Amino acid sequence: MNKLEFENNHTSLKWDEDTSHIPYWVYQHPEILRQEQEKIYQGPTWGYLCLEAEIPNAGDYITTFVGEMPVVVTRDQDGEIYAFENRCAHRGALIAITDSGNASELTCVYHAWSYDLSGSLKGIAFQNGVGGKGGMPADFQKEHYDPRKLRVATVCGIVFGSLDEDVPSIEDYLGEEILGRIERVLHKPIRVLGKFKQMLPNNWKLYFENVKDTYHASLLHVFFTTFKINRLSQRGGVIVSDTGAHHVSYSVIDKKSSESEEYQKEKLRSDKDDYRLADPSLLEGVDEFGDGVTLQILSVFPGFVLQQIQNSIAVRQILPKGVELTELNWTYIGFEDDSAELEEMRLKQSNLIGASGFVSMEDGAVGGFVQRGIQCASDQYSVVQMGGVNIESADYRATETSVRGFWHAYRSHMGL
Repeated sequence: MNKLEFENNHTSLKWDEDTSHIPYWVYQHPEILRQEQEKIYQGPTWGYLCLEAEIPNAGDYITTFVGEMPVVVTRDQDGEIYAFENRCAHRGALIAITDSGNASELTCVYHAWSYDLSGSLKGIAFQNGVGGKGGMPADFQKEHYDPRKLRVATVCGIVFGSLDEDVPSIEDYLGEEILGRIERVLHKPIRVLGKFKQMLPNNWKLYFENVKDTYHASLLHVFFTTFKINRLSQRGGVIVSDTGAHHVSYSVIDKKSSESEEYQKEKLRSDKDDYRLADPSLLEGVDEFGDGVTLQILSVFPGFVLQQIQNSIAVRQILPKGVELTELNWTYIGFEDDSAELEEMRLKQSNLIGASGFVSMEDGAVGGFVQRGIQCASDQYSVVQMGGVNIESADYRATETSVRGFWHAYRSHMGL
């Protein structure tokens, strides 16, 4: 296997172990972050851009990112969706400076160079000069100066983009099982209920690992276990894609397994019976998918998450903003045909997740705990061996198989 070596205080750092041992320097080095942009985000991967429901009309646009690259996503007059680098060909300023909008063309505020909704350069202010003097050279060809354009694919109302011409089709990239689990949830037209942004004090990979980590869910998240929403003793499992890159974890509330003596034996801080909710209706839900699954967390490499917790549905976008800083974008969704009662249920249950959610507020802190804990441990490894060292789907969740799958895909892309 090819290995990249990085110099840190004259010490050569290598990844000599398998994917059940993760070197801490992989979360710490600026050179790693730089190469991730090239080999992962601009490589043969599909990155989440937005939801079709966010650009429903001709002329609608939204700004987003692929890794650190700013991107504009548009819906043209013909209804087609386009995505291109949000960088003016002239001096590199942003073409679109607002989060979203509607326009017939996009014009850079710096020098008024304009672009159509497919990202092609169409207009240059004073291209022929003023009064017969100045201007661009006579042989200047605008078509040679378009910003980089992305391939675009949509799945169940989700818009993905790739900068790689050789990336597999989105269906092949996801694989049949992952695609089926997306279709299970997003099975009809989507309506956006709300969105917000959260900044995390840790490397992006620590959060993406956390999403895939079924082991921590009922240990870290006291609310989950206290109110028996999610326990490892409940029926469920983990699906890992053939590449290891993507995963699904799921569980079914089961009264018998929720009362499991295993949790009492562990003497966990979350095994409490004397806590009550002031408004128990927070946990009231309906089986809208008809399979009894009350929790499904799905991830697509390198930074997309689809979650269904009870009737709260959301997508998350994970973006690196530095070696020790991650932007996490949440978009809460429902469906166009939701009744008023179901929409109210979704909004109430949205309090379960997010930056201050009853379930997931701990996720916003624990990555920072790791980032701080490993400051002087660059030459050490974490151990990821719950459930063994293999990478495979399982009909249980006391395992770290999907975390190992992530690192298998990551090393493949990075050449580590």
